[in-house]
Amino acid sequence: MWRRSESGEVDDRPFWQQRGWQISACFLLLVVCAGGTTVLFGGPDSGDGSEQRAAAGPLSSGLGPDGSRPGGCRSDDTDQDPPAAPPADVTWQPLNGGKVPLSATAGPLLTSGPLLWCFAHTPMGAVMAANVIPRQMSGSDWETVTDQQVVPGISREIFVAMRSSDRGAPPQYTSRSLAGFMLMTYSPDEAVVRLLIKDTASIYGIADYTVAWDGGDWKVRPLSDGNLHTPLKVVTANGGFVMWKV
Repeated sequence: MWRRSESGEVDDRPFWQQRGWQISACFLLLVVCAGGTTVLFGGPDSGDGSEQRAAAGPLSSGLGPDGSRPGGCRSDDTDQDPPAAPPADVTWQPLNGGKVPLSATAGPLLTSGPLLWCFAHTPMGAVMAANVIPRQMSGSDWETVTDQQVVPGISREIFVAMRSSDRGAPPQYTSRSLAGFMLMTYSPDEAVVRLLIKDTASIYGIADYTVAWDGGDWKVRPLSDGNLHTPLKVVTANGGFVMWKV
């Protein structure tokens, strides 16, 4: 594993002693007590439970008996170098009020209903997942995307509870565009990708997403508080970022 150096100390205490985990656990308990299991699993208009929805998805079966990726997904995973430029084969597809990058080499290689999936098991594949999966959350199929492309666990449950209680909110990022990326850390199991986002006023913002290799593909790993990314910060320069060519 390699990591881009940044200031700040690492909390190496057991997770149950860390303040973020304690806050998340308390929040989840309050959600369950206040709203019951219907809030936790998407509310009264969400249809079947998340476990039932996940059973029908392309990423629900995990790896095959021979170690193959799910649903016939295949990619060339030989390039393990940190990306210095976007893939040469990138095209852009409209999605939920914005556009997402697609690459025949880095992914997403497959489409199943609302899901764009099958990313290369490479640093660039992790970058593509961090750019594509969050945009899918801005649409009406966010529950399906969550079931299939967000790492399971208490953080995902907190995210679902928060997102379900805010159904009337407008989609996120519809007025913002993906401008660039910076790979902060990478291992075959997990990566942190910093996105450079440009809004309509030509102001940049940055946010970090964590993606994990889970069940044969990259998926977003929520933070301990249930959010999918770190708080958006405004920046005035794009130095150090690999810029998309839109």
